[in-house]
Amino acid sequence: MNIVLLGAPGAGKGTQAQKLVEEFGIAHISTGDLLRAAVKAQSELGLQAKSYMDAGKLVPDELVINLVKERLQADDAQEGFILDGFPRNTAQAVTLDSELAAMDRNLDAALLVDVKPEVIVNRLSSRRTCRSCGYTAPASVDVCPRCGGEMYQRDDDKPETIQKRLDVYQTQTAPLVEYYRGHSILKEVDGDRPADEVYADVRALLTV
Repeated sequence: MNIVLLGAPGAGKGTQAQKLVEEFGIAHISTGDLLRAAVKAQSELGLQAKSYMDAGKLVPDELVINLVKERLQADDAQEGFILDGFPRNTAQAVTLDSELAAMDRNLDAALLVDVKPEVIVNRLSSRRTCRSCGYTAPASVDVCPRCGGEMYQRDDDKPETIQKRLDVYQTQTAPLVEYYRGHSILKEVDGDRPADEVYADVRALLTV
């Protein structure tokens, strides 16, 4: 099962990915995690990425693609994978198709977790994050239930920042929906429901 996960920031993609990983044992490949791990490991690709990140620039497509290619060759990705946060645009999608073909692999589905923008703004702006361990909880939680740390609202979770992220998504990433629809592998699910209900539909769509 090789899947690309699509959806706006805050649509609940990570939750669905985790459920798929737990049930099917496939690798969850998040480009954000890949970049952080490569920088921490001070690998050649990580050092290159860090130079762009430190300068406040986007990491170039070619570098991200090389990181993803490297990760797809790991043992745990051989039985299947979920790509989360990549591709971000149609140019990356075309390159991914080409790289997978070179590995004699292909995508089984592009799963879109669809949530209306106004729901996402409300959802993200009402969450708080622990300064100590990163745990997230509703705004009503003042003390982290995991470690007792202070809960705060990240800048990324403020309404004006969320709207900017949604605008970028709409411009750059949303065209991927049409790209994968054109390749007849797009699967859509309504993400504005309890996570278990969403997952029941995800599972039905992917295991037909």
